[in-house]
Amino acid sequence: MAGHSKWANIQHRKGRQDAARSKLFSKLSKEITVAAKMGDPDPDKNPRLRLAVKEAKSNSVPKDVIDRAIKKSQAGDGEDYEEIRYEGYGPNGVAVIVEAMTDNRNRTASTVRSTFTKNGGNLGETGSVGFMFDRKGEVTYPAEVGDADTVMMAAIEAGAEDVESTEDGHVIWCADTDLNEVATALESALGESESTKLVWRPTTTTEMDLEGMQKLMKLIDALEDDDDVQRVTTNFEAPDEVMEQL
Repeated sequence: MAGHSKWANIQHRKGRQDAARSKLFSKLSKEITVAAKMGDPDPDKNPRLRLAVKEAKSNSVPKDVIDRAIKKSQAGDGEDYEEIRYEGYGPNGVAVIVEAMTDNRNRTASTVRSTFTKNGGNLGETGSVGFMFDRKGEVTYPAEVGDADTVMMAAIEAGAEDVESTEDGHVIWCADTDLNEVATALESALGESESTKLVWRPTTTTEMDLEGMQKLMKLIDALEDDDDVQRVTTNFEAPDEVMEQL
């Protein structure tokens, strides 16, 4: 399984404390505001907003918080946010993609660079690690939604490209430009998903030992603690025994 998926599982298992949850809500709300500002405030007419709202709901963001984020976009706020992608290397040479949304490019660049340096990494130029990933749409379902064959057939009919089914659940990938349509078709066949979002899917991975993973987790934690950082993706691969020790 790709590194970013395992990291999501680690985060889920250890749980989020209140402060981290509040920070997550803030980042999801920012994405909703920007998506609504860039397009139509009606999710049914704005695919990016629809996905942002869906992702917020899957993370238990209250409806009133979602509604406020959409209204904020119509009040003239959020227009100064700029989306920036940073690329670099973490411990053991693992590739790291950082997606940020900021109203101050210099501040964010300085903080991200400093965070990489302090945690055994190096910030690179745009494109320095991007070639190791493909931009994909990702839709996840719990295991109980059906067996692997059922999910595979639904995914094929929906126009998806790939499916990975394990005892933990099902992950369905599609072209990034097809995510809205594929997610809608899957919802008709399988019900509401656990998560629907755009991701960077690694095409090559970097093997990590326990020490490397501990350092990488510190880097990811520090990056995600930055209010300007929306999400962090890596291409690590670690043996099961290493993941269990974490």
